Amino acid sequence: MYKEMSFISYYFHWSSEEVLKMDHVTRRRWCSEISAINKELAPSKQSKEKSILDMKPTRR
Repeated sequence: MYKEMSFISYYFHWSSEEVLKMDHVTRRRWCSEISAINKELAPSKQSKEKSILDMKPTRR
């Protein structure tokens, strides 16, 4: 959840409160859309760049 929140907040400058109000499915959808936009804007990096949805969760 923290990676999704960070990702959305970084790109859209939304507050943590705004992002926390979303359910998990909605956050994942926004992450997917942001990743797609990034791939369209930088097609030369497409093979190197991963989607936030492909990242493994970190354990603390």
